Amino acid sequence: MSLTKYQFRAQFRCTNESCGKTYPLHQVIYSCEACGELLNVEHDIDSLKQVSANEWKSEFETRFRSSQFPNASGVWGKKEWVLPGIQDENIVTSGEGTTHLYDASRFAKDLGLKSLHVKQCGVSHTGSFKDLGMTVLVSQVKQMIADGVPIQAVACASTGDTSAALASYAAKAGIPSIILLPANKVSTAQLIQPVSNGALVLALETDFDGCMAVVKELTKEKSIYLANSMNSLRIEGQKTISIEITQQLGWKVPDWIVIPGGNLGNVSALGMGFEMMLELGLIDKLPRIILAQAKNASPLYESFKKGFADFSPVTAEKTLASAIQIGDPVSVKKAIRVLKKFNGVVEVATEEELANAAARGDLYGLYNDPHTGVALAALLKSVESGVVGKGESVVVISTANGLKFTEFKLAFHEGKIPNIDERLKNRIQTCKPNLSGVMEILGKQLKK
Repeated sequence: MSLTKYQFRAQFRCTNESCGKTYPLHQVIYSCEACGELLNVEHDIDSLKQVSANEWKSEFETRFRSSQFPNASGVWGKKEWVLPGIQDENIVTSGEGTTHLYDASRFAKDLGLKSLHVKQCGVSHTGSFKDLGMTVLVSQVKQMIADGVPIQAVACASTGDTSAALASYAAKAGIPSIILLPANKVSTAQLIQPVSNGALVLALETDFDGCMAVVKELTKEKSIYLANSMNSLRIEGQKTISIEITQQLGWKVPDWIVIPGGNLGNVSALGMGFEMMLELGLIDKLPRIILAQAKNASPLYESFKKGFADFSPVTAEKTLASAIQIGDPVSVKKAIRVLKKFNGVVEVATEEELANAAARGDLYGLYNDPHTGVALAALLKSVESGVVGKGESVVVISTANGLKFTEFKLAFHEGKIPNIDERLKNRIQTCKPNLSGVMEILGKQLKK
């Protein structure tokens, strides 16, 4: 069907309901000028409702994994729900989205679940779900520059994956990028990505929260555009995860979605995608959400235990799940709103729990990064406690590619992570170069 006859529109709106001030998407702005709260991208739902739910489903099915630009991208195949006003020539895409929904049926059976799927968001150009949001932000920046907005560079604070995505998409668009990273707290595989893409990479002797404070000050200069998730353009791309999951499940909503959280933009994006589908009639219910945090960086868990009565930032301690080593998340208010609406829960994972869960998942054919390990550990604990019931359906969001965390995988199987489950370790065994040597080891292994 042709959607060219419809006029779809979007704008920024303050998340403070008592304020509600709006701003155009081409304005360089990240929080409300009136009250200081973060912004959301607000779509003209009435115009989107001119197309029926079944027509949207049919259109999205037609575009899914298309070879035609820009629909080869899972994000831009849903352009009208993301950034309807952008001109196609300014879209900066690397084929993000349309990632595999891994059917972990054997794992599900062992846990007593109806089904368990893992959304492989790390199977993307830079190896993480951050590509979904960065394609939208950088595309809008390219559109703004084309329209005469004097932006000279884009900048972000990062624990790794955001910097990789920004540097790659900015390089593709020909826009300079500035990266602020906490010194000695980012894996080598993550650190080298923005370096390779030509970004200006600055290692600050602080943690992520310290880098975030500096980049906020830096981007008060309007010629340098902020690319962190407090910029709600990022959320627009990330919300397509919800739509893809539902589409890949035959437009059925799972009982639970488990997602790791650090700066908490991802869980707010997840919620917004499901809310949009519900409002436009594509689904008839919302899933419940488990927000998973590393225990060493779990300020939202502490708030959850008090019924979200208040929230206090913490100083995040070192964790294997380095991308969510954040003690003062900028999107906390958005995340709490979503968790309340979705009857969500927050769970934590210790270092040994996340390492064991990642390794256990690998035995079902996965190759999990430590952040997916946090999500899997939260699921295992929730099944054990009865929060997730037997016979329920679950989707776990895998946010990054395990290949970016080779040191983590090696450390586990070499026994360098304290207190792990020894039964999950799998050492490489030295063998004599003949059949009898191989058979001797096989005989011992097959008796187990």
